[in-house]
Amino acid sequence: MKVVKFGGSSVASAGQFKKVASIVTSDVNRKFVVVSAPGKRSKDDIKMTDMLIGLAQSISTGEDYQTQLTQILDRYEEIALGLELPTTIIADIRAQLEKTISAYQNSPRLLDNLKASGEDNNARLMAHYLQHLGHRATYMNPKHAGILVSDEPGNAQVLPETYDNLSQLRNMEGIIVIPGFFGYTIGGELVTFPRGGSDITGSIVAAGVTADLYENFTDVDSIYCVNPNIVQNPQDIKELTYREMRELSYAGFSVFHDEALQPVYHAGIPVCVKNTNNPDAPGTLILSTREHSKQPVVGIASDKGFCTVYVSKYMMNREIGFGRKLLQILEDECISYEHTPSGIDNLSIILRSNQLNGEVESRVLDRIRTELEVDDISIEHNQAIIMVVGEGMTSTIGIASKATTAFMKANVNIDMINQGSSEVSMMFGVKECDLNNAVQALYNVYFN
Repeated sequence: MKVVKFGGSSVASAGQFKKVASIVTSDVNRKFVVVSAPGKRSKDDIKMTDMLIGLAQSISTGEDYQTQLTQILDRYEEIALGLELPTTIIADIRAQLEKTISAYQNSPRLLDNLKASGEDNNARLMAHYLQHLGHRATYMNPKHAGILVSDEPGNAQVLPETYDNLSQLRNMEGIIVIPGFFGYTIGGELVTFPRGGSDITGSIVAAGVTADLYENFTDVDSIYCVNPNIVQNPQDIKELTYREMRELSYAGFSVFHDEALQPVYHAGIPVCVKNTNNPDAPGTLILSTREHSKQPVVGIASDKGFCTVYVSKYMMNREIGFGRKLLQILEDECISYEHTPSGIDNLSIILRSNQLNGEVESRVLDRIRTELEVDDISIEHNQAIIMVVGEGMTSTIGIASKATTAFMKANVNIDMINQGSSEVSMMFGVKECDLNNAVQALYNVYFN
């Protein structure tokens, strides 16, 4: 039994819907289908989720939103007409959206409810289309499926009882179509996962129904070992482990949401990333283990938008509680950190820059300076991180040497080096302006 998830580009138009239906019905084992909201039809198009966010903002600020609502309905109508579905479906979608706006117009839950409607209405359309083709298909709302989540709008976490609830769906007949991206609290409130959370829903469903395989369909034939926008025609990855994929997803691989692997990882369910536009391509398989002797490094990931806070204090290592107090200041300001490489008398904290505006940055630095009585503190913006990932690195001599040699040849200065205790990755910090040169140099030494 397979659970198949289709991303936004896979369900962006009527033509894409037809491809999805062909993929689903070509294999009787593809029983559970999870869909995203309509994505971009072209490079200049707007994703449905972004349109819905804009609608929510206009409603919240009291602006006229009828034009935006019409544009959203037009997208669905274009899909429905292209699939030769009855226009009553669009009337139902309009009624549902107007009901949501009326019910949550003055509620902080408006945004989550409108964002979720993108996936929800697309799932309804997909179920209708499969029925139109003569297949037994059922739309299943996450509430009825039993997908229970924490009450954290925009950042929901799945609750353990979800998996027992989903297991009851195994015996249902036909194809079950479930919208991604959201679930319900125990109290019945709709709450969304982080952006891109349809991957998370697909993984949760796969674990709940104990699928034999979770297929994640997107718009590329496979996962590449490096960002193709940085390196032309990079090698593809045939297979990698959950841990390797997690490291790559965290550091900028946008093919797979970085939180989506946890349910299938614990359940031991293999994942295959495939292309909706080329479904016969083998794709990339994500497994518990792989043979890594021939390819110790599986990929190079990179991401921008970081800053580093440097803290120095003589005899820091002898001061009990110093690290706890420093991190407590970040917690007080609702700031999460990414990494904390340290020395004897110094500590670096790597943060996402978007968490700091001028006021917050000044307050955090001042608190660290005065409350911890540090000798020196500074912050460096416009930082990028590069992750060299592979479970075979620990048993292969010379991996780190190749990296530093590559940086030297590319004339890139390394601001920071960190190897986590997982021994799956090496992390390098460089200036954003040096990122592309550094990644290209690393690719050449590991894959050429």
